[in-house]
Amino acid sequence: MKQLKIPKFKSENEERKFWSKLNLTQYFEPADFSSVVFPNLKPSSRLIAIRMPEYILVRLKEQANELNIPYQSLMKQYIAKGILQKSSK
Repeated sequence: MKQLKIPKFKSENEERKFWSKLNLTQYFEPADFSSVVFPNLKPSSRLIAIRMPEYILVRLKEQANELNIPYQSLMKQYIAKGILQKSSK
């Protein structure tokens, strides 16, 4: 592995040109890297529409209110719990 020498730049354009032409594969080997975990990242969400009977939605909102959380969050918890239980059987 070669040592990377980074010069002092006179301008941002000069620095941009330097980095755009540099091939970093000449300076690093795959063994130089380690796995990284980002525990605080939230999984991406996708908007969906679900049709359900009114009485289920009312009961869900009542339970969410008792727990002091948004009903959509409670619904996600219930769905995730159901999926995890089903997959563990």
